[in-house]
Amino acid sequence: MKRQKPGEAADATAALAESLAVLLEAGLSPRSTWRATAAHRVHPVAARVVSALARQPSCARALLDAASTEDVRMIAAAWRVAERSGAPLGHALRTVGETLRDVAEAEREADVALSGPRATARLISWLPAVGVAMTVALGADLIGTVTSTAGALAVGTGLLLLFGGRWWMRALVVGALARKHTAGQLEELVAVALAGGASAEAAIETARAATAAAGLPANDDGPVRAVIDLAASAGAPAAELLTAAARQQRRSARADARRSAATLGVRLLLPLGLCVLPSFLLLAVAPLVLSLLSSTTTGLW
Repeated sequence: MKRQKPGEAADATAALAESLAVLLEAGLSPRSTWRATAAHRVHPVAARVVSALARQPSCARALLDAASTEDVRMIAAAWRVAERSGAPLGHALRTVGETLRDVAEAEREADVALSGPRATARLISWLPAVGVAMTVALGADLIGTVTSTAGALAVGTGLLLLFGGRWWMRALVVGALARKHTAGQLEELVAVALAGGASAEAAIETARAATAAAGLPANDDGPVRAVIDLAASAGAPAAELLTAAARQQRRSARADARRSAATLGVRLLLPLGLCVLPSFLLLAVAPLVLSLLSSTTTGLW
């Protein structure tokens, strides 16, 4: 199975959301839109949505049945908000597409920033194996050493430390690449509901209900209420302020991802010092020393 590149999945779902928006604004009905995207294989989920539409009364419900990733569930949440609030579906889907494009860009930036530390971790994790090869090249009786009690203990402990260190470093890299919750998600959904004419409180409740129904992480609505209060006191459009706040949150999330990637090189020193280097000593140096001691003792007798 081909490994997806960072940002590839989010870009594919963004393309689906943008295609749906264009077709809907061109005058197609929601069901016809899904059939068209499925026929042209815009995204694999489209065929599952068309199949689910035979059982479900609405596209939002069918999309929830077919959704298997967080990106697609974001489309489902926006579709549900648009249906409940009367907001234009095209606008809601374009909002999701923009959000997912930002997510994809953040994933690519984090991957680029992690390329150096990841290559270092991969190289260092092979250090004990190189040490073992050097020990054999120096003529040490590795097999005889391993069969002794001290040798078996050293090699066994070294292997445990080696695999533990490799797992630790891999976990650090995967954790640095892992996507956190999508920043600005609740703000965008509330802005969509406001665009449909809903009141501020109704927009928040609609957005929270859609988020919960889609199985997305629940976000604190405190920042959303603060922006709405500011808009009310200043007489400014709340939807525009919420959209601006969501974009700022995504920019901050991208900066956090880059910062996390930049500090990974320092955090990799822990498994290096506690696991990989000791495993090098136990797998390469210890057998060589034990072999020399064994041959010296044998020569004395």
